[in-house]
Amino acid sequence: MPHPERKKIRLPNYDYSQPGAYFVTTCVKNRQCVFGNIHNGQMQLNEYGKIVQEQWEWLHQQYPYLQMDAFVVMPNHFHAILIIVGNGRNHSQQYDTVRNVVGNGRDRSLQCKIKPVPELMGAFKTRSSKFIHQLGFADFQWQKSYYDHIIRNEHSLNRIRQYIVDNPQKWELDIENTNATEYEIVHHYQKLCEE
Repeated sequence: MPHPERKKIRLPNYDYSQPGAYFVTTCVKNRQCVFGNIHNGQMQLNEYGKIVQEQWEWLHQQYPYLQMDAFVVMPNHFHAILIIVGNGRNHSQQYDTVRNVVGNGRDRSLQCKIKPVPELMGAFKTRSSKFIHQLGFADFQWQKSYYDHIIRNEHSLNRIRQYIVDNPQKWELDIENTNATEYEIVHHYQKLCEE
């Protein structure tokens, strides 16, 4: 019996390679807690959690059109703000808006093809999985997709940054630490990101 087609969760016809700020969340398959523990409101990363952090940092070193922002590795998921600042050839109104929202950042006066958010997330998930497997956790898997939200203004950016920073302190109430359905989780993140 064929599997039903997965629901598409990206905005149709949206260019995910254009300069912008994106809130992304991805979870371990079955929300298995494998990246460490929360102790006194602080995330204590284990060797697998450290790999996830290192690969997020690698992504930003590998692609000079990215600007590092808030992120957190949680016991069974990962939240981040992914910022594409451009490559010096796109000075559109949206690029100017992003510069106003996230600041000017580093000088990015280079000419290169910008990977869209799905490819960047794919690279991050593939590399982190590879190194976790090499460390001996052969069954490790991320969930098939990830949640994303396009951040459109400074108020939303600041609210999401605070959510990321506070996430370890609120682990007991975290939607990813419950038996919530995928629908309930997506609804939770949509409500968080309402502008």
